[in-house]
Amino acid sequence: MVEPRHREIRSFVLRAGRMTAGQQLAFEENSPRFGLQQEAGLLDPRQTFGRDAPLILEIGFGMGQSLVEMARVAPELNFLGIEVYRPGVGKLMHSLVELQLDNVRVYCADAVPVLRECIADQSLHRVQIFFPDPWHKKRHHKRRLIQPEFVRLLQQKLEPGGHLHLATDWENYAEHMLEVLSVAPGLANTAATGQYVQRPDSRPITKFEKRGQRLGHGVWDLLFRCGE
Repeated sequence: MVEPRHREIRSFVLRAGRMTAGQQLAFEENSPRFGLQQEAGLLDPRQTFGRDAPLILEIGFGMGQSLVEMARVAPELNFLGIEVYRPGVGKLMHSLVELQLDNVRVYCADAVPVLRECIADQSLHRVQIFFPDPWHKKRHHKRRLIQPEFVRLLQQKLEPGGHLHLATDWENYAEHMLEVLSVAPGLANTAATGQYVQRPDSRPITKFEKRGQRLGHGVWDLLFRCGE
């Protein structure tokens, strides 16, 4: 009898997409400056950024608009981005050069092995995941990123008192996120109601979100604190 194969968690489903000439050029020219490699092993943030500062990780930043804006308004923070979509990484790097920002570094890779191999335990001040793929069909819910195993990995990387910030515009996924995080040992909901929080000022409103608001879509933010 053949044993069933365990499905390894992954942070993405690879999307096809052609890079524009500008994105390709930005990716090639700026990867030595902003890009990080999983093969390099454990990250030394002080060496990478040239300073000590709270480290913020965003997983799945898409085209990078919110990450760039956060880095612009909070130059005192160090930001890490993980994104597998190469056009998005190229666009982000172009924006960093255009705005002369130097407090962002990027992995173009799957977040799970990067977290396991490159990010030290208790080193992250905040982890943020905004609008991950909702996999809205019920038979696909098992593919959702926010699952107990992945949350345990994130918690392991958060410093005591650090925060996990999630946002989605799918109410069913928000309910799923709340259920998973609420039973995760060592995480505490910061919402007074025990459910969702108002959008923190630290999370910019993207064009995507503004469009959804015009169409009457809701957005749900969850903010959980890692135990001291």
